[in-house]
Amino acid sequence: MPTLLDAEPRSAYIHVPFCVHRCGYCDFTLVAGRDDLIDAYLEALAIELDRLERPREVDTLFFGGGTPTHLPASQLARLLALTRRWFPPAPGAEICVEANPAGLDDAKVAVLADAGVNRVSLGVQSFDTQMLELLERDHRGADVSAVIARLRPAIPNIGLDLIFGVPGQTVELWQQTLAAALALEPTHVSTYGLTFEKGTAFQSRLDKGLLNKCDEELERTMYAVAMDELPRAGLEQYELSNFARPGFRCRHNEVYWAGRPFFGFGPGAARYAGGRRELNHRSVTTWINRVLAGHSPIADAEELSPEGRARELVMLNLRRCSGLSLAEFHEQTGFDFRELAGDTLPRHLRQGLLEEHDGYVRLTREGRFLADTVFSEYV
Repeated sequence: MPTLLDAEPRSAYIHVPFCVHRCGYCDFTLVAGRDDLIDAYLEALAIELDRLERPREVDTLFFGGGTPTHLPASQLARLLALTRRWFPPAPGAEICVEANPAGLDDAKVAVLADAGVNRVSLGVQSFDTQMLELLERDHRGADVSAVIARLRPAIPNIGLDLIFGVPGQTVELWQQTLAAALALEPTHVSTYGLTFEKGTAFQSRLDKGLLNKCDEELERTMYAVAMDELPRAGLEQYELSNFARPGFRCRHNEVYWAGRPFFGFGPGAARYAGGRRELNHRSVTTWINRVLAGHSPIADAEELSPEGRARELVMLNLRRCSGLSLAEFHEQTGFDFRELAGDTLPRHLRQGLLEEHDGYVRLTREGRFLADTVFSEYV
């Protein structure tokens, strides 16, 4: 029986895998110092998009990376024009581009605005010089205000990404980071605890004793500070890591957390529709070569069972601060959440990790600190 999860996607993600430098903590699909591949990437992307066979109107269009704005202005304009041809935005659609403060000049801002981009997510991470150097970022704190001054007249919807739990970072330094971010009056702030991913330079340095992880209690305190300070400044926490002023939530990411289908194109991009999840090759050169040769770019595909789809939706819905709607969950999946959860839900309610209110089940404040542990018991 078809459910709401089987609807035609109305959101699309485009992965742009180019950067000046791969930061030590980054495990995303990207290449650094390979601008010679940009034209081949655009050619391959055009071929991959051709497989749509017809344009698909979308409500959200998101360009992630890598650093989409690393592309020179002419190639950035080509990327945006190509993508909008296949994904014409519906009236009021959100068109978002990830960007780094470094290199976002007037010419690129004009290209974004001319293409209808109406949201920019800036990878700020920190304002402190020492933290930025440790994170291997290519900007300084003072650059951020200059970039926002350049952006705001054309694209006033600006979000800032920040990282906490950096080795050597104190609670006071994190508070200063939040204060500096709030002084710039962003519409949205995302806060992420630093993770050490397998295969990254940071993980290698950790293994060699050259870096130390932030103490868990200190990281917990930093997260608590964000959960207190950002709402106090008028940014509502609507997801575990995300805070927004009224009317400025990231609508594209809300598609993911609602478990709705979406398109994905480019190296390493994922797509999800009709219970089938597909993942493109993560190697940029492999993806380019396969597409240009007329082969499939897909590296992995999985057909989820109805129960598998329902259990995945539990995890996604519980990321939202509003939580999981019992009625909507049943409508989307055909499953009753209480029956699916079995004894796990009553136990989490007793432990104070989840709460039930007005037909929703959601993480408590305490539960947000242990979200991964909670999620693992439902999937």
